[in-house]
Amino acid sequence: MATLPKVVGRIRDLRAAVGGFKAEGAQVALVPTMGALHAGHVALAEKAREIAQRTVVSIFVNPTQFAPHEDFSRYPRTLEEDLFKLADVGVDLVYAPTATEMYPAGFAARIEVGGPSAGLESDFRPHFFGGVATVVGKLFIQCAPHFAVFGEKDYQQLKVVTRLSRDLDLGVEVVGLPTIREEDGLALSSRNAYLDEEQRRIAPVIYTALARAADAIRSGAPADAAVATARGMIEALGLKVDYVAARNADTLAPLKDRGEPVRLLAAAWLGDTRLIDNIPV
Repeated sequence: MATLPKVVGRIRDLRAAVGGFKAEGAQVALVPTMGALHAGHVALAEKAREIAQRTVVSIFVNPTQFAPHEDFSRYPRTLEEDLFKLADVGVDLVYAPTATEMYPAGFAARIEVGGPSAGLESDFRPHFFGGVATVVGKLFIQCAPHFAVFGEKDYQQLKVVTRLSRDLDLGVEVVGLPTIREEDGLALSSRNAYLDEEQRRIAPVIYTALARAADAIRSGAPADAAVATARGMIEALGLKVDYVAARNADTLAPLKDRGEPVRLLAAAWLGDTRLIDNIPV
């Protein structure tokens, strides 16, 4: 049986451990998570192990990226199970701070990132990227890793975090990993646990619709038409669509020229569960 990784909850203990890794001459990779780990998170940890000698996984359900009506209180918290999964990968350290450790009394600072945060998720969750940028910025400062690994499943978040590290000279190389999927195409997500049997059967329609739209665009169809068809496919199965969009894959700006790299992104509600996905064209 693999040895469970060491768990620390204080900033000073995190810095001491990472300082020890660096004193050994090791490069350090950080994998920020909110816990409730699945195979996608495990793949991120495995990637971190590939690119660095020491791997740190943070587990923190960040309250500042949830609006009052969202699912902060019911978001799955499975620390013991998570530790066993990370042990199998060989993760060196888990940082699991409390909300008070991350946001002590009187905390008033907040990081806002423009550019890739505009539109899409921000149109429906205006609080979200400020919360993400603030907590990730704090994690980068607290841990000071050489690398940080994020999944492409949250593609807009990946672009926001990349811009954050670059613009604030945080010195962290952000590495993206392609989305891990179920056999039927559904992107792995901790929120998939909310789906009942019938909803789980329907959920892959988001990926199917995006994949067909990507095929259509590659075959010469206008992006707007392909996106409209994808939206119709998703809505036909009863999902409430927040957005289906074609954006510049690098900047996430609206498309202007046919030669641009394209990323298709979607978010939709299936019952009380909000699902997001994206694919390259």
